[in-house]
Amino acid sequence: MAHLPAHVGFNFTKTLHHDINASTDPTKRDLSQPSKVVLITGAGRGIGRSIALRYADCGVACIIICARTSSQLDEVEEAIKSINANVNVRKLALDVTDEKQVKLAIDKVKEEGRLDVLVNNAGVSAPWIPLVDSKVDEYWKTWEVHLKGTYLMLRAFTPLLIDTAKNEKTQANIVNLTSIGAHLTAFGASAYQTSKFALLRLTEFVCTEYENEGVNCVAIHPGGVLTEMSKNNKAIQAMLVDTPDLCGGFIVWYTKSQRSWLNGRYLSANWDVDELEARKDEIVNEGKLKMRMIV
Repeated sequence: MAHLPAHVGFNFTKTLHHDINASTDPTKRDLSQPSKVVLITGAGRGIGRSIALRYADCGVACIIICARTSSQLDEVEEAIKSINANVNVRKLALDVTDEKQVKLAIDKVKEEGRLDVLVNNAGVSAPWIPLVDSKVDEYWKTWEVHLKGTYLMLRAFTPLLIDTAKNEKTQANIVNLTSIGAHLTAFGASAYQTSKFALLRLTEFVCTEYENEGVNCVAIHPGGVLTEMSKNNKAIQAMLVDTPDLCGGFIVWYTKSQRSWLNGRYLSANWDVDELEARKDEIVNEGKLKMRMIV
C-alpha cells in the first residue's frame, strides 16, 4: 500500500494490522459489553458475519442479524451460539433499501427494549466499468444500498439509540461501513467510490444533529477483504490481504468505551488502536480525520 497517496491516510498509525490483534480481540482483552443490543446489516456472510461473531465474544445481550437471505442468517446464528449460547439472536430478513421492510423491523427490534449499536454494513458494487458503458440499474443500485439503505436505517433506528442513551445514561453508537476507496478515483469505480465518499458526509450529519442526544457515529474502512462482492474485481485483488475479523475486532473495540472524540470521523480498521488513542488530542484539536477542502 506504499503507493497510495498520503491523503488517503492509510499510514495514519505507524503500526498497521491485517488481522484481529491483541488490542482488538475480545478473547485476549476485556472488550465485554454485557446488556447491549447490537443490530448489524449485511450480516449473512463476510465482514458482517465476522462483526456478529466478535460481538458474541463480547457477551452482548442480543445480536440482531439482518440480511436478504434467510438461510445465511441461520448459519450465522449457529456460529454465534457455538461461541456464546447465552447471547440472544434475532434474525431479520431485510432489504435495507425497502422502506416497508425497514419499518416492519422497528417493532421487532423494540421488543428487545433497547438498541445500543447499529452497524450499517450492507454493501454492493456495480461492475467497475466507465460511466458510458454502465447499466443504469446496476449503477444506481450501488447508490441505493449505500445511501438510501443507510439513510432508511438511520431514520428508523436513531430514535431507539437516543432512547437507550437517555435511559441508560450512556452513549449509543452508529458505525457506517465506508472504504478507503472513498478517497480515490479508480477507473470505472465511480458508483462505488462516490457513494462511499457520500457516506462520510452523511456520518458527519448524524453527529451534527444527534451527538447532543448521546449518539456517536463514525465511518470505518474495514480493510481490504476478499468477499463475495470483491472477489471478481481483478483491479483490487492485490490489495485484498486483510481478514474479516480485522474489522470485527476494530468495531467491538470502538463501541467498548465512550469515544465521542472520534465522532463524525473516518477510521480504518488497519490502524493500531493504541496509537490512535495516543493521538486523541492531536485528532481533536487539529480537526483530523474529517473530509475538508484545502484552500
